[in-house]
Amino acid sequence: MNVVLIGFRGTGKTESGRLLARLLDVPFYDTDALIEEEAGSAVHEIFEQEGENGFRAREKRVIARLPPGPGVYATGGGVILDPENIEHLRRKRTVMLLRADEVTIEKRIQHSTRPALTRMGLRAEIHALLDARKDAYLAAADFCVDTSGRSANEVASTIKRILLEGMTRAEGREDALRAVGTSGIPGFEFEELAHMISSLPENPALRFYGIAGFPSLHSKSPPLFNNLFSYFEINAYYTRFHDPSLARILSIAQEIGIRGLSVTIPFKQEILQYIDHRDEHSQAIGACNTALFCGGEWYGYNTDWVGIRDPLSSLSGSTAVILGAGGAAASAAYALRSLDMEITILNRTVERAAALAGRFGCSHGTLKDFDRIKPAVVVNATPVGMEPDTGSPLAKFQLSPSMTVFDLVYTPPETPLVKAARSMRCTVIPGKEMFIRQARAQFRQFTGIDAPLEMVREIVG
Repeated sequence: MNVVLIGFRGTGKTESGRLLARLLDVPFYDTDALIEEEAGSAVHEIFEQEGENGFRAREKRVIARLPPGPGVYATGGGVILDPENIEHLRRKRTVMLLRADEVTIEKRIQHSTRPALTRMGLRAEIHALLDARKDAYLAAADFCVDTSGRSANEVASTIKRILLEGMTRAEGREDALRAVGTSGIPGFEFEELAHMISSLPENPALRFYGIAGFPSLHSKSPPLFNNLFSYFEINAYYTRFHDPSLARILSIAQEIGIRGLSVTIPFKQEILQYIDHRDEHSQAIGACNTALFCGGEWYGYNTDWVGIRDPLSSLSGSTAVILGAGGAAASAAYALRSLDMEITILNRTVERAAALAGRFGCSHGTLKDFDRIKPAVVVNATPVGMEPDTGSPLAKFQLSPSMTVFDLVYTPPETPLVKAARSMRCTVIPGKEMFIRQARAQFRQFTGIDAPLEMVREIVG
């Protein structure tokens, strides 16, 4: 057994970790104790003499040198702030997030000698740091365990049970597998999924991820994420949920112990009704493309806007047109607004364009207004170009070499719009670039690891 305990101060990592190590008959390592050993000083003295940056540098060195296992590793509360730490901790290990409510944490740490990290009072500091770190904690974890009102013995026993028995029922897994088997996913993917599910009795800590969409058979996400899981030695498998009913997808996914979902057409807005906690981006955009399940609750995020913003970051302040008024257009408007662009949303149904423009403070119109605007940036946020509508939202003569054309459709790689833009010597950003960048951001939300952009690009091909 090779287990890492993460979480805020006062969640019981050290005490529960020692007991868990005894239950599993493996060594116990406390990273703060290892840091003190390296420095020859207590943690509060390191903070006094070297500041937080000095402590974090020592912490990073200790994390990089941890023995490969087996063992139980209790970490400091801020270890998750550095993706490189998470990469070291996650390789061939299961990560448990220990959580507790703020009142419990305050009671547990109020007499601690550890230095304050802010000038706030203790309760305010706990609240502020938990809020700042919550997404990083969630991303780095495989399982979540609430320690509020529970003894260290109870917590250690709960973790041991998860590691040895998992979180799913055999009959539920069988029902889910039958449902996926009739969904139309490729035969080899179904066989792989069946094999992974059948391995759960011997590998109960295996975590499942997948894409939820209809259609989703064109998606490149399964091979991408499975390659990344393999490279970073994460005990996880990514599958495909191809079904017209989101409710059925979520039911099937939870039966096999789902940890995270990539959410695509047509569910990015519908899934919000199932999300218990939304990040600020999915809340503002009104769509969610990344969902994490932990501790019995769903957490929603949006990384689509990152995939749109990053390739256009050098064009801040430009005049832009967004074609379409759906969920992808909302992500585009949010991304371009963050780049201070002057945005006009054009759509066949002008009422939908007006509604979206009103949310983001943009201008709006119909597709007929395109020629009048003469934008520097064009973002196609419609599905036009993808089967079955294989046309182009713009005619070739409407494009000019001064334009940057970004087509969010990535299947096929060369849409009619992309071909027309290339022939007119426009700067072209194909949809694959958006997919690569949003998937990279999504992988970090799934795992806490910052995969190199070129690695993701190479895997996607």
